Amino acid sequence: MGGLLRERGRLRRDWQHVLDDSKWSRTKMPDELNYAVYLSYEYMPSYLKQCFLYYSLLPKSRNFSMDEVVAMWISEGFIHGNSNNLEELGENYYKELVSRNLIEPDKSYADLWVCSMHDVVRSFGQYMIKDEALVTEDGDNDIIPKLGSKKFLWLSIETNQSQSGELDWKSLQAQQSVRTLISTIQIKMKPGDSLFTFSSLRTLHIESTDMAVLVEYLHQLKHLRYLRLVNADISVLPGNIGKMKLLQFLVLECNKLVNLPDSIVKLGQLSLLSLPEESMVPRGFRALTNMRRLNMFRAHMDGDWCSLDELGPLSQLRVLGLTKLENVSAASFAANARLDEKMHLIWIFLQCTSKLRDDGLVKEKEGVSEEEQQRIEKVHDKLCPPPGVELLQIEGYFGWQLRSWMMSTSMVPFNNLKTILFDDLACCIQLPNGLCQLPSLQLLQVSRAPCIKHVGTGFVQAAATSFPRLNEMVLDRMVEWEEWEWEEQLQAMPRLRRIQLKNCKLRHVPPGLASNATSLKILFLEHVKQLSYIESFPYVVELIVDGCPDLERITNLPNLQKLTIISCLKLKVLEHIPSLERLLLQDYTMEKLPEYMRDIKARHLQLFCRLWLLSAVAVGQSGTEWDKLSQVEHVKAYAGDGDSQRKWYVLYTRGDNCKLDSNISRSTVLAKTLSTSMVDAQGFESVYKMKKKHLQLRLQLGEDPIFGKYDGKGSHLC
Repeated sequence: MGGLLRERGRLRRDWQHVLDDSKWSRTKMPDELNYAVYLSYEYMPSYLKQCFLYYSLLPKSRNFSMDEVVAMWISEGFIHGNSNNLEELGENYYKELVSRNLIEPDKSYADLWVCSMHDVVRSFGQYMIKDEALVTEDGDNDIIPKLGSKKFLWLSIETNQSQSGELDWKSLQAQQSVRTLISTIQIKMKPGDSLFTFSSLRTLHIESTDMAVLVEYLHQLKHLRYLRLVNADISVLPGNIGKMKLLQFLVLECNKLVNLPDSIVKLGQLSLLSLPEESMVPRGFRALTNMRRLNMFRAHMDGDWCSLDELGPLSQLRVLGLTKLENVSAASFAANARLDEKMHLIWIFLQCTSKLRDDGLVKEKEGVSEEEQQRIEKVHDKLCPPPGVELLQIEGYFGWQLRSWMMSTSMVPFNNLKTILFDDLACCIQLPNGLCQLPSLQLLQVSRAPCIKHVGTGFVQAAATSFPRLNEMVLDRMVEWEEWEWEEQLQAMPRLRRIQLKNCKLRHVPPGLASNATSLKILFLEHVKQLSYIESFPYVVELIVDGCPDLERITNLPNLQKLTIISCLKLKVLEHIPSLERLLLQDYTMEKLPEYMRDIKARHLQLFCRLWLLSAVAVGQSGTEWDKLSQVEHVKAYAGDGDSQRKWYVLYTRGDNCKLDSNISRSTVLAKTLSTSMVDAQGFESVYKMKKKHLQLRLQLGEDPIFGKYDGKGSHLC
């Protein structure tokens, strides 16, 4: 409804018109469907309705990128316009569904790359196309009768993750009018099974290991536009794939597929090609001048396989991913790719094979020679993107420093660059100084840069407002990073809303961040070693600290509303946080609740701890921990085991006559804690202390100990 009202405008009469709409009283729709979604659907333009309904077919257990969704819409003929801008139109439709809140962006991806659809909205969409589409799971017992009951235009058969099943290809033979087949279930094909009956098929997404027969006869699908093969146990594609003259979108997620056939260069309509990481493309690729999206193109320099210079004529490219760039023997091959001349290129991914170990440090045995560094630096020099690039991702780069076009004032021409992702910078010793001058940069992420120990004043410069539109920054696994210089007087990051600092040795968060990032709302610190305090962030409303071993105090956060503390064992001081609403505390090692809990005025507390501590909370006012949380209005405390973190609970509401509810029993506590102590305890003294603690718990739970009166010193136990 919010999305609909935003589209209607700001005038009162426009909203009143929605309120008074007669469609609210529609009586033919089942009660379980949402009328607000129906009203939003009715107000959609016709071109958007069919795209929305089609999206509801996509299996919710799988991720579909914006590229793939738009490609399916184009294959179905939903998007009309000039053939050169169909993808752009499709992206606009996709973004319009987002703006109407009918699909929801996955925040773990940049730029709306992956979205999901809420179950309520999905159910409505599937109801509206129930006469033309069949959406089912392999757990449905009546899937075969449904397939035989009527002819459908669209089939979506999803695997129920709790089950595994198969479907015989012959069960689909009656569906001769189907235009889309999406299947995440194993479909069995036998030699002799034909695809000729599917002459209307435009879109095929299939996930199955046994695809040998299907792949052999793919050329029979004369009108197929979109083909996605996932988890196929195949090593080659047949040479006759070149006969699929109308094929526009080809996504191959088959890890064993290495070599593509020569005939693939005959697919003149191909505009999207996504390849497995190890596959190699034959020479002649330069003929595919309609290509707009090319993912995981492997740089190869010998034999009959394609090299970077084959990319030169592909002037229509919008998305390009290059891998194994360490194989490029000379910068001239990179220069011949002519990336800086591709004016439509907006997304670029440059990848080298990692030089890092799992712990984030450089592999010592292999190392990186000076010759290798110089060569990869020269190659990247020639891979400068065009001025209109919007997303830049560099992974596995092992040069000593990032290239000149990423460094200083030379970055100013990239006025449209919104997202930068640096991952696996094995040898770089500093972050690029020019990033702060990018006028449109909204997301900056740096991950795995083990040689960066110091971020100096060049990162945040004084010449002008640095990072004027940066919204989110993530600095992760810079494992040797200790210092960040940023003085308070240097203005920067006025729009920064979220920052994550993870897996580093940062001694303190710079004062410039606290005083200048006036829009900063979320501060996330995870495994930051040597950090001893967090203080004086006047604008932060949510703070997450996770596994910071040296953190001792958190103070002076006047607007903080939500605080999450996970395994920060040295934290002793928590004060001057007057606006705190919610506190989440998780620590499975603590012996008792921290003393700072006495001064906390949060309305809601969520606690995750070990069972015996939870049982001490469960006894309420008679227990030793009660005075540390009795002032909290709502308490939800949990303990668990390997199956569930919330197996046992204590729920408390102060305003409801101090109502306390728990599912902890005496026998559960005794059995669980005793078994734990016998496994974990080291020596007699530890066993003695644990048994003493168990006896105290029995007393708190109101159980008469079998040893008689307990004096609190453990004498009877001994």
